[in-house]
Amino acid sequence: MDIEQKQAEHIDYFVKQASNLKGSSLGNLVVEATSHPSLFAFSEIISVPNVLELEGTENAAFLDLLRMFAHGTWSEYKSVASRLPPLVPDQVLKLKQLTVLTLAETNKVLPYDVLIQELDVKNVRELEDFLINDCMYVGIVRGKLDQLRRCFEVQFAAGRDLRPGQLGSMIQTISDWLSTSDNLLVSIQEKIRWADNMSEMDKKHRKGVEERVEEVKKTLSFKLQTVSRPTPSSEGMKRSFPNMV
Repeated sequence: MDIEQKQAEHIDYFVKQASNLKGSSLGNLVVEATSHPSLFAFSEIISVPNVLELEGTENAAFLDLLRMFAHGTWSEYKSVASRLPPLVPDQVLKLKQLTVLTLAETNKVLPYDVLIQELDVKNVRELEDFLINDCMYVGIVRGKLDQLRRCFEVQFAAGRDLRPGQLGSMIQTISDWLSTSDNLLVSIQEKIRWADNMSEMDKKHRKGVEERVEEVKKTLSFKLQTVSRPTPSSEGMKRSFPNMV
């Protein structure tokens, strides 16, 4: 079962649970969701009316925490940790995994120094263990660890929830890509037509050369026949002067 299908099943479960809970009981559900080892998307849970109703209540911090897991990073959490519920170890791990996904959105080559700072790990060995065991093995990223260049080369990274306002820029990016693809397609079609025309011209040229070769062959053959055939005058001379030889 691939990661997208797992996500869909886990999201569906937590959305149904959230729809049946109210107030403080949602706090436990938020902790459970943000601690789940296979859940990396939270927007659908946030959009549940019961969850949105936490805004402005004594349990609003759990809604803020859910938003942090949807869009934030480990360093962002630390900057506002005093206003949010404390994290259990599984939540810390999850937020660090999500941080890697955020970094991979904008840069496919992640320097070790940046990762060590953003993830609060002690050294390269701890960083590589985290990337291998808690990211690549889980399936949220694929890539290559380059110890010589001290960087992680990202080949694939799972997507995170869209941030507020990010949809518009994503639509624009896709539109630009489609426009570029259309221009590229036109260019390819023009090159194909040019190649077809050149091929047709080459065929005509080859046919013309072959026809000229055949004409030359016929001309040479005719001339050879003409040269090898005895002329009437030479035969007459032989009959008139039989003893000249």
